[in-house]
Amino acid sequence: VPPEIEEKVVEECHQIFMAREYISQGGIDFASEILESAVGPTKAREIMQRLESSLHTTGFSLLKDIDPKQLGGYLQNEHPQTVALILTQLSPQQAAQVLSELNPELQAEVALRIATMEKISPEVLKEIEQTLEGQFGSNATRDLSVSGGAKAIAEILNLIDSSAEKNILQSLEADDPDLAAEVKNMMFVFDDLILLDDRSVQRLLKEVETKDLAIALKAASEEVKNKIFANVSERVAVMIQEEMEFMGPTRLSDVEAAQGRIVEIVRRLEEEGQVIISGRGGKEDIIV
Repeated sequence: VPPEIEEKVVEECHQIFMAREYISQGGIDFASEILESAVGPTKAREIMQRLESSLHTTGFSLLKDIDPKQLGGYLQNEHPQTVALILTQLSPQQAAQVLSELNPELQAEVALRIATMEKISPEVLKEIEQTLEGQFGSNATRDLSVSGGAKAIAEILNLIDSSAEKNILQSLEADDPDLAAEVKNMMFVFDDLILLDDRSVQRLLKEVETKDLAIALKAASEEVKNKIFANVSERVAVMIQEEMEFMGPTRLSDVEAAQGRIVEIVRRLEEEGQVIISGRGGKEDIIV
């Protein structure tokens, strides 16, 4: 690269960096004034246009930085359909956190609406986004889409706390047993480890830390414990049991967190085709 071009690139990077600093100190107008006095109005306008385009966000994308408790409080009095639409624009992890903050009745109603959601008009989504922009501050647009249905709510329920999950599934079963069965079939919970064949359990255990496994087994059913211990050596089984005894009483939240991490590994391995969960996919899962 010729020295003069390299020098020009470095100078432009420095100017953009300084412009960001000026914006953080006094806003866009303040930054424009400083740049104009330093590089002239034409160059200043070019830098600001480039910088402003990179700073654009959307009402929905702003939500990723909002504390789940704050967002849950904001949504608590919104219409369930509006809440459902907003949650479909979040990651499953964040949607699960926000859903946990809602009252049980709203949780169930929102989950049902996500599970039965069909395509929503862009105009409706845009209207909701503009409301969010007014509440949290933003100034741009993007293409919007809704990803609802049984799979969407199953992904959220896989990550939500156990009490909220139980409440939502019970409500779904009361409102629509077939839909509840479909959602459950797409979910995987820690107790479902017994559905893994032995080779899949052995593959899973290669990915799981011993400490996580010991914590997760503290509140596991005897069936799950037997499944795990049947697929490790006697030495490893003794080591896990000693770890469980050594750690003493453990908070349920820590146990659920460890179980959740193991479930995440199972889901990843299943997507990669490295483990088989009995009952998923019908005849294709039968091994002969």
